[in-house]
Amino acid sequence: MTNRAVFDVAVIGGGLHGLSAALHLGRAGKRVVVLERAWVGRHASGASAAGVRTLNRDVRELDLSLESMEMWQGIASLVGDDCGFHARGQICVAEDTMNLSKLEARVVELSAKGYTHEAIIDAKELRRQVPAISAHCVGASIAVDNGAADPHRALAAFRRSAQAAGVVIREGCGVRRIERRGSDWAIDTDRSPDGPAQQAEPLVVPIVVNAAGAWAGRIAAMVGDVIPLGTKASMMIVSERIAPMIEPVVSIMGRSLSFKQSDQGTLVIGGGLQGVPDLDRETSEVRMGILCKGARAATDLFPCVRDVRIVRVWSGLEAKTADMLPVIGPAVNAPGVFHSFGYSGHGFQLVPVVGAALTDLIVSGTTRRAIAALSARRLMVASPSEVSA
Repeated sequence: MTNRAVFDVAVIGGGLHGLSAALHLGRAGKRVVVLERAWVGRHASGASAAGVRTLNRDVRELDLSLESMEMWQGIASLVGDDCGFHARGQICVAEDTMNLSKLEARVVELSAKGYTHEAIIDAKELRRQVPAISAHCVGASIAVDNGAADPHRALAAFRRSAQAAGVVIREGCGVRRIERRGSDWAIDTDRSPDGPAQQAEPLVVPIVVNAAGAWAGRIAAMVGDVIPLGTKASMMIVSERIAPMIEPVVSIMGRSLSFKQSDQGTLVIGGGLQGVPDLDRETSEVRMGILCKGARAATDLFPCVRDVRIVRVWSGLEAKTADMLPVIGPAVNAPGVFHSFGYSGHGFQLVPVVGAALTDLIVSGTTRRAIAALSARRLMVASPSEVSA
């Protein structure tokens, strides 16, 4: 039996978006293989802060995000586990009246468009919600049904569910080349399960999903879609375990901070501060001097954590687009290829719904999900020579 007879869809990339697409497609009756160069969750998905938020979303992805939030509320029904998700709210704090005015203006603008998921709270309510917050903070915006999850539980749950739906996962399987073969796509891969990489027989499939994360621009170029991508190496801090002190996830208007406490009692501190990415080596390097800004922001907002010890830090590789919005939907120049990448540091919350949207497109040729503003065409350039190295 040839590879063409075995699989209907090849998903390139074993992060959460690749697994979600594979899961939904498998449940729709497609025979799916996931091709992952390293191992499932190796890069962005395994290094994620796992925020589940609609708060402060760009309006162009907001409808998609709101649908995904509904799916997160019942995530156990999708993947058999709650993925450590707690809807304890997300709060964006204003440290002064100027930043509070900006938050108020956003809520007014959203309300005029019919959105009611964000609200403004005053300083008194902020301190009721977050008693440890610094006295200088004057108010905040809040999305009460937002929260955070456990990225590793999510990875395990999506993987189990995909495999239960018949999905085959090939780790240590990097994509070298993709070529058109009649109405199908022939994918040359490296397989190295037991030693040095070896050239494998091409995998031939009619449908390809490009969910290759930071390397997705290279995969897109292989099929003729030239989409310039930048790279993020978002850094994180985890503290020692301390007594419970905060329930919502807290950010600051105008500063880089995401602050939450895990079920284990550790503080998880991020917010988009950037390390040094290296796509070719598939590594990223933490910049301690930059990471100090996150620690300073955390202690400015929560003076009580100044003496808490840091246990470890890390960064993860992910792609970013010019407008910081993802690419979701059909390839422009490659029939049968579908993109899901460029989440620019805020893709975790979108995982359940994007897999469903891609499955709509692949199975029925259309989707009701709000992805029109996220097409590849908005970012395309003229020729492969314009792709940055």
